[in-house]
Order: sequence, then C-alpha cells, then structure tokens
Amino acid sequence: MTMTEEENETVVVKIGGTEGVEREAVLDDIAKRAASGDDIVVVHGGSGAVDDLHERLGVEPTYVESPSGMKGRFTDEETMEIFKMAMSGKVNTSIVEELQKRDTDAVGLSGVDGRLLEGEHKDKVIAVEDGRKKVMRGDHSGKIENVNDELLSLLLDEGYTPVVGVPMVSHEGVAVNTDADRSAAAVAGALGARLVILSDVPGLLRDPDDPETLVETVAYDEIDEAIDGYAEGKMKKKVYAAREALDAGARSVVVASANVNSPVESALGGEGTLFEPAESKEEEAEG
Repeated sequence: MTMTEEENETVVVKIGGTEGVEREAVLDDIAKRAASGDDIVVVHGGSGAVDDLHERLGVEPTYVESPSGMKGRFTDEETMEIFKMAMSGKVNTSIVEELQKRDTDAVGLSGVDGRLLEGEHKDKVIAVEDGRKKVMRGDHSGKIENVNDELLSLLLDEGYTPVVGVPMVSHEGVAVNTDADRSAAAVAGALGARLVILSDVPGLLRDPDDPETLVETVAYDEIDEAIDGYAEGKMKKKVYAAREALDAGARSVVVASANVNSPVESALGGEGTLFEPAESKEEEAEG
C-alpha cells in the first residue's frame, strides 16, 4: 500500500483524544509539513480530558449504545458544560500552544467559531439497553451538515494552521456535541483533502487483539463489510468517518497509529489502513 505525495497538498490530521495517544511526534510532523508549505488542518478529540474533568467534578458520565452498536457519551446540559471546558479550555489551547513552540502559527477554533461546523441539534437519542430500544431526551448533540471551508481556506492562504475541535453549532446558534472523527471527515471532504486519523492502534484490525491482523487496504465497496463484520468499538466510528469523508470529497483516508516515529509521514507513506475512494470519485479527483 502506498500513497503518492504531492507538493503543497492539503492534509487533515485528526489526533485522537484518548489517554493512550502520544501527541509529541504527531505535532513534530505537523510542524514540519506546515513549514514545508503544505496546508495542514488539525482536528482533535478530547475524550480523555472530558473524562478527567468529569471525575474531578464528581459528575458521573452516561454512555449509551445506538441500535447500530456504536457507543457514545450522552450529553445532557451539565455534561455539555464540562465538554466545553475540557475541549476548548484545555485540549485545543494546549495543542495550539505546543504547535507555537514548534514555530507553527496555529489558530485554535471550535466548531462554533464562524459556524465552522454547523448542523441539526438532536434533542433525543435512541439507545439500546438490555436488548430493548428506549428514547432518551435532553441530549445536546448534533450531526454536521455544513463546513465553513471558506474560513479554513482564508486561514490556510494566510499561512496559519487551523486547530479545530468540537463542539459544533446548531442552526439555532447553540453549541452541541458531535463526534471528532466525523468532524474530521466533514472538514477533509469540504477541503478535498487527504485525511489521516491517528489513534492508539495501528489501523483497522480483523482481530482487535492481534496487531498482525491489520487490514492494509479497504476498497470503497468493502467498507460496509468492515463495519458489519469486524470493526468494533471506537474503530467502527472511524470506519464510518472514513466513508463519510470519501463521500464528501476527501481524496483518501488513512487510519493509523499516533504512537510511532513520524506518525503523519508514516501514515501518508503507507502505514496503517488506507480507505480508497470509489473509482468514479477517484477519477473525478484526478481529472
């Protein structure tokens, strides 16, 4: 598996937010590519920081499982306040600070800023509990429908490196939670970029407990098989995100490990799992 690099290409790098993800080497790579003239947009998660703040405040988080088998945080009003504090107040600022130390002129943004990530607010979720579906109301989450790519392009054209985190903003102007992987997918699709999703695992594994079962390449028409067959837990969301990115116009998607030497360069050079666009989409991009 290889990925052809081009001069001044646009790359969206999504940095996982779990405690097992080491950021230093990722940020070193981002700084190098930015210095070489590539357009880089960073999108980050922050679940570890959110969990830590929950614990410090003595607020027990609630997790739900969707009918499709994906697990996520139920974001009630109190959790939304914790989420905003952790994501914008800690994680985003820390990444911007670390990039500034590397002489990268980074700009921190949430999806609320300039309506960067906008979509419908979902007040209720359908959860599965003990094998039965139930409706939970009072949720503060949403699905991204629009990306303000003009704002990102403006910053990139002026030599800045945008660092984007959730929350997103609803059509009514309210900050709501959304998935960071799928946020990165929306950004990559809007910019026609290559998407690199970095996590604490080497990529998509047929057996989650065996790194030797890494799937090197997933063709577009094989994505459903991966979702239904062997992608589990958080990886299932990443595979969904890969498909959404390709559908929205991303050139390609790689899911790879953050915890290796030169993680961004390694992912773009062939490490991890490459999700290929449909042939028609690939031909349109090349044309």
